[in-house]
Amino acid sequence: MNDTIKSHRLVSLDVFRGITIAGMILVNNPGTWSAVYPALKHADWHGWTPTDFIFPFFLFIVGVAMTLSFKNRLAKGASKKILLFHVIKRSSIIFALGMFLHLFPYFDFSTVRIPGVLQRIAVVYFLASLIYLFLSTKTQVILSIVILILYWLAMTIIPVPGYGAGNLSPEGNLAAYIDNLIFYGHMWKTNWDPEGLLSTFPAVVTTMIGVFTGMWLQKKSDKFELTSDLFVTGNILLVIGVIWNMWFPINKYIWTSSYVLFMGGMALNFLAFCYYVIEIKNIKWWTQPFLVFGMNAIASFFLSSLIAKTLNIIKVNDVNGESISLKGYVFTNFFEPFFEPINASLVFAICYVVLWYLIMLIFYKRRIFIKV
Repeated sequence: MNDTIKSHRLVSLDVFRGITIAGMILVNNPGTWSAVYPALKHADWHGWTPTDFIFPFFLFIVGVAMTLSFKNRLAKGASKKILLFHVIKRSSIIFALGMFLHLFPYFDFSTVRIPGVLQRIAVVYFLASLIYLFLSTKTQVILSIVILILYWLAMTIIPVPGYGAGNLSPEGNLAAYIDNLIFYGHMWKTNWDPEGLLSTFPAVVTTMIGVFTGMWLQKKSDKFELTSDLFVTGNILLVIGVIWNMWFPINKYIWTSSYVLFMGGMALNFLAFCYYVIEIKNIKWWTQPFLVFGMNAIASFFLSSLIAKTLNIIKVNDVNGESISLKGYVFTNFFEPFFEPINASLVFAICYVVLWYLIMLIFYKRRIFIKV
């Protein structure tokens, strides 16, 4: 549906969201996966790279935006029952979009991957909304802490058949075992999925850190004090995450509790930076491209992913008459001849981001903001 930009938006949050979406498109669309800078790939297993910031940053932003949106709706007289209906509707649409991406274009339900990025966003948004709407702030904090501790204990104490307790390998961890029981044949990998069921619970806490931040933003009137508090709290979470890493390694694929706190701290620091630069210093000359992405976040991600998949599916003949994907043809003929392979791959990804910026700019200029 069409909408207009509401006044009094938190521009720094929209910019943060736009940077995150641009990052998603960049890391998901190299010219070739055989030549990618390490910083633009996920960590192989334990540990992190800048790419591992992106998904938790988005879930954090979902939590912040949720509090601002719900407060606005409640102020206009909407009941929690109406908000719950909105949450169910929005979650269902986002989940359906994720399933469509996995099914397109063959729609083979027998092997379709059920978990996924949009699916996790949908489930996490739904659960975090329930927690925010129907539990007190104190209970929300306690529940978030309990989830992180219970997840840690479950992953390190409960034995997995054939692997024992505390095995955090891709195939031997508890989350993978549960996913195999529920989603076997419908996962990203044969024996595990990075957006599986059990690891969704700590991902909810990532969003709840955003929720607590959103409530904080609404209560603090002194912008300098707020920025300082965000930085301090962010660094406290970073330290706790690094310490916890010694017993429960930072790991995006199984969304460990240490990963939740470490990335929550990173998100707080990045939001504090954006808030200081944009809301306090009023330095906004650089923000427009990210506002373009940020105001159509889900649309940017969904459409760019859909077209990227289409470019890989369409086949053309290369100069030798051999069948090659349209993406491969474009990369081989218009990028590879001019750069080293790893730089050609990066330039392709940057061009793809720019392409989607130009497409979304048309939406932005015409004030078309697709909401789900």
